[in-house]
Amino acid sequence: MNTEWSLDVLYKGYDDPAYQQDLGKVDTLINKIHTFAENLGKGSDKDTVTSYIELMEEFSLLITKLYSYTELRESTDTTNGETTSYLNRIQLKISKTSKDSAKIDKYIANIANLENIVASDESLKDYTFYFKELKDRASHTLSDDVEEVISKLNLSAGAAWSSLQQYLTSTVEVDYNGEKTTLSSIRNLAYSKDKDVRKSAYEAEIACYDKIKDAVSFSLNNIKSQVNTIAELRGYESPLAMTLRQASMSQETLDAMLTAMKEYMPKFHEYLKRKATILGYENGLPWYELFAPLGENHVEYTPESAKEYLLKHFRNFADDLADMVEEAFDNSWIDFFPRKGKVGGAFCANLPFIKQSRVLSNFDGAFGDVVTLAHELGHAYHGLQIQEHRPLNLDYSMPVAETASTFNENVIMDAAIHEATGKDRLVLIENQLQDVTQIICDIYSRFLFESAVFERRKDEFLFSADLEKIMLDAQKQAFGDSLEEATLHPYMWINKGHYYSESLSFYNFPYAFGGLFSRGLYSMYQKEGKDFVPKYRALLKATTVSSVEDVAKMADIDLTKPDFWRQSLQSYSDEIDEFLELTK
Repeated sequence: MNTEWSLDVLYKGYDDPAYQQDLGKVDTLINKIHTFAENLGKGSDKDTVTSYIELMEEFSLLITKLYSYTELRESTDTTNGETTSYLNRIQLKISKTSKDSAKIDKYIANIANLENIVASDESLKDYTFYFKELKDRASHTLSDDVEEVISKLNLSAGAAWSSLQQYLTSTVEVDYNGEKTTLSSIRNLAYSKDKDVRKSAYEAEIACYDKIKDAVSFSLNNIKSQVNTIAELRGYESPLAMTLRQASMSQETLDAMLTAMKEYMPKFHEYLKRKATILGYENGLPWYELFAPLGENHVEYTPESAKEYLLKHFRNFADDLADMVEEAFDNSWIDFFPRKGKVGGAFCANLPFIKQSRVLSNFDGAFGDVVTLAHELGHAYHGLQIQEHRPLNLDYSMPVAETASTFNENVIMDAAIHEATGKDRLVLIENQLQDVTQIICDIYSRFLFESAVFERRKDEFLFSADLEKIMLDAQKQAFGDSLEEATLHPYMWINKGHYYSESLSFYNFPYAFGGLFSRGLYSMYQKEGKDFVPKYRALLKATTVSSVEDVAKMADIDLTKPDFWRQSLQSYSDEIDEFLELTK
C-alpha cells in the first residue's frame, strides 16, 4: 500500500505537457470572459444566460483542476519554491477575471425575467439555486474596478499572509528529548499512553511557538483586518453576517445551536472533571491530558489494519461507502504520515470532476487517527454524492461540509462501542467524549476567539500577548472550571489553519453544526435502518443546491429552533451519564 498519495491522475508534474497546456488554456478562457463582458447587451437575455453558463462551466473545471493539483502539492511540501511560484501564477490568472466577473454577475442579476428564463430552459433548471445565490452576491458586489483591485491586491495581502502561516507551522523545528521534530509529530504525542510524554510534548510545543508567534500574529492581524474592510465595503453588518450569507445559513439557526450548546456545556464540564479525578488531578484536567487514553488496551494501527477496521464497519452501513473507502486505500488517495514541510492536521479535497478525492492525515497509529481517517473519508463520500452535479453546482457550504464526515465518525464509534465490553467499552466511550467535547467546548472557544479578534481588530493591532489573552479568556468561558487554569493553551490560534483564510472566516461553528446535525441524522438511521440510507444520500446531494435550512427540511428537521439541537446534545449527555456511572 502506498502511504503517500498520487496526483498523477491530474498531472504527472509541472513539466507535464498537459499541465503547461492547461495553463495556456486559462489565458484563452480569460480572454473569452473579457470579450463576453464587453459584449453584454448585444444578444438576447436567454442567449446571454446560456452562453454565460457554458463559458463558466469550462473555466471552472479547468481552473479547479489546475489549482487543486498545485495546492495539494503545496500541502505536502510547503518548502517547494516551484509550487509556490505556480500557485501564485494561478491565483494571478484568477484575479484577472474579477473585474469582468463582477460586471457579468451584476448584468445577469438585473435581467428582469431571469427566473422565467431559467425555469423555461431544461439546460438551465439545474442552476435555479445558483442564480438565486448569484443575485444575492451581486447585491454585495462593488464596482468592477474595485473588485479587480481587491482580487489583485489579495495576492500580496490575505493569500500571502495565509501562506506564511502554513510555511511557519509546517517548518518550525520543535526541540524534544534532544532531537528536532515537526509540530505535527509533537502534537500527535497528546495521545500517548505515557503521561510524562504527553506533558513533555505539550511543554515542547508551547516552547516552539516562541520562535514564530510574532510573525504568525502579523498574519492573523492582517487577514482579519482585510476581511473587516471587505465586509464593510460590501455592506455586511459584520464578517459573521458575511460568512453566514456565504454559507446559505441563517443567523436564527446559528443562535439556536449556540443556545443549546451553552445549556449543555456544564454536562461536558462534568465529564472533564471526572476524567481529571480518574487521572489523579484535583484542580481540573490539565490541557495536555485532554486526549489521555483511559486504559491499557490502546491498539496501535497501521494503514493496513486501519483499512480493515473501516471496511468492516462501513460495509454494514452502505456498500458504496465501503467500496469508496477501499478504493481510497488501494489507489493512493491518502497521504498518511507527518514529515517536514507537510502541513499539520487533516483534510479531504474533493475532486468530483474526476470522481475521486484526496485525503491528507498525520497518521500516528492511534485509534483517534483511524477515526480521523473515517472523518475525512466522510468528506470523500459527500463528494461521491455530488459528483453528478453540473460543474457550477459542486460546492457545498461550510456548515453542511461537516455532515458526512461526522456521520462517519458516528458509524465507527457506535459500532466499536457496541462490540466492546467492560473496560474496553469505557475506553471507547471516553474516546468519543474526547471528540465531542472538542466540537462543543473547544469549537465554542474558537468561535469566541475569532469573534473577539474581528471586533478588536477594527481599532487596534493585536500582538501575540493580546492574542494569547483573548484565547485564554475564550477557553475559560468555554471550559469553565473543568480545566487546570495554569495549563490552558494560549497559542491555539497559531496552529489552526482555519483562522488564516481571507475568503473563509469562522471555520469553527460548522464543526459543531456538523457534529450535532449528523448526530440527529444518525439517530434517524438507528430507528429506520437501511431505509434511511437513500434519504441520506439524497440529502447530501442537495447540499450544493439548497440552503442549510432546506437541506434539513428534507429530513423534517427545523434548524432555527433549539429543540433539534437539544435532542442531539441530550444523546451525548446520556453518554456522559453512562461514563459517570461506569467510573463512579
